[in-house]
Amino acid sequence: MVKKFEGKSVVVTGAGLGIGYGLCRAFASEGATVALNDIDGNLAQEGANRINQEIGSEQVHAYGCDVADVESVQRMFADFVAKTGSVDIAIANAGITNYGEFLDFTPQAFDRLTGVNLRGTFFTAQTAAKWMIEKKTAGRILLMSSVTGVQGFLNLAAYGMTKAAIRMLARTITVEIGKYGITVNAICPGAILTERTLLDDPNYESNWAGVTPDGRVGYVEDIVAAALFLASPEARHVTGQTIIVDGGWSVQSPLPEDHPDKPEFSSQLR
Repeated sequence: MVKKFEGKSVVVTGAGLGIGYGLCRAFASEGATVALNDIDGNLAQEGANRINQEIGSEQVHAYGCDVADVESVQRMFADFVAKTGSVDIAIANAGITNYGEFLDFTPQAFDRLTGVNLRGTFFTAQTAAKWMIEKKTAGRILLMSSVTGVQGFLNLAAYGMTKAAIRMLARTITVEIGKYGITVNAICPGAILTERTLLDDPNYESNWAGVTPDGRVGYVEDIVAAALFLASPEARHVTGQTIIVDGGWSVQSPLPEDHPDKPEFSSQLR
């Protein structure tokens, strides 16, 4: 049986853990050749090795680079295209969260946050689009936004701003590159159980299940399912859109009673 993404080349940034890793694993399992990027090169290599061992094939290639470094992103794409001949799907997943009160937020934290979330996303999408156009590929570009770019969230003014901008980026570049057969869409995850969110709140799963209309927290596979659809031929006429995957939380947006205002891990400048 032919796998859904057999013969496709996929780039995923910020994929050492969590949603990004889940995306790489899913696309590779469906036959794609995958570039797994992470700022931590060792983590990227470990992730690639783990997936390759699981699927029994050397389909995942590790790339360690910071997406805020545009030249590094461009080199990554060039190397991957040299290996595969094209890039069919690019997912700008890399991003950092930095909680901080608006009145106290520092220029250093702001610059790092926007460097990764905005600069990184913008130039990942731009680099992918240029290769798709050069190779005459009707490609798919997916951008990772957040429900905090839809609803205001305490101590996430700067982060929420970047995620709202990413939604607009999907809408705007669709107008410019749609003529090349490239679709661009954004995904807005809600509360998703990952290694990082557990660092912020050990009770993350039960806390967010209690305030989400469908009665459960989100899982990585929920975001993966949305991405697989948007990257598929069935979504060829879906572009410039944002899909919110949050179990209905953004309809009313209640917070868990003991959700920390400034989670220790995600409040760090990294």
